[in-house]
Amino acid sequence: MQTNPTHTSLVAVGDSFTEGMSDLLPDGSYRGWADLLAGRMAARTPGFRYANLAVRGKLIGQIVEEQVDVAAAMGADVITLVGGLNDTLRPKCDMGRVRGLLEEAVEKLAPSCKQLVLMRSPGRQGPVLERFRPRMEELFACVDELGERHGAVVVDLYGAPSLGDPRLWDVDRLHLTAEGHRRVAEAVWQALGCDPEDTEWHTPMPATLPPGWVARRIADVRFARQHLLPWIGRRLTGRSSGDGRPPKRPELLPYEGLAA
Repeated sequence: MQTNPTHTSLVAVGDSFTEGMSDLLPDGSYRGWADLLAGRMAARTPGFRYANLAVRGKLIGQIVEEQVDVAAAMGADVITLVGGLNDTLRPKCDMGRVRGLLEEAVEKLAPSCKQLVLMRSPGRQGPVLERFRPRMEELFACVDELGERHGAVVVDLYGAPSLGDPRLWDVDRLHLTAEGHRRVAEAVWQALGCDPEDTEWHTPMPATLPPGWVARRIADVRFARQHLLPWIGRRLTGRSSGDGRPPKRPELLPYEGLAA
């Protein structure tokens, strides 16, 4: 791969991970790794353009239906695609269908850009990951195979020790903190052949004393009330947190003015 390549445009496709939850800005909007990556690219390329089509809660079928053709038509230098993980977390998940849709997405996006970027998504340590690990690893095996077949860069976040640390995840236990998103942006930056700004992004954070039993139980109750129960409610009623929500940057426009 070319060292320190110059990219003139970036389009990000996916779900809440790419939308930027939970890297919260003061105005209540989300930033996230894709915005951070776009900021780095724009700093070295005048006139750089950026679109982020990702919407929280989207399944791979919705990503293919609502985002992929739009992204392919933009003709960007770089397209990032991260999807399918929401499907693996559903009680009933047809992994054959998920693999087929992901393949469809890659086959449309790879020829439409100079560089397609895929990812093995990060996973927080804990019982939830263990329950869904087989599905996740089946998804990542598909990502690896598609990346090799279509010349896409595959960024291995799942295998990064640092991103499994609960301290890099928000209280909802599903989305990265600002520091987690910063590390993801660094990982993609390096995978694209750019000089590292943080060579230790994948290194685990320094150990600290774990919270006590009472603090953990309080956190568990808060998590269940504010995040788990609403999530279960949406699953039971067929709703999504992204229903009716438009992408935050639906057009490929100059980066200037974007908070990052």
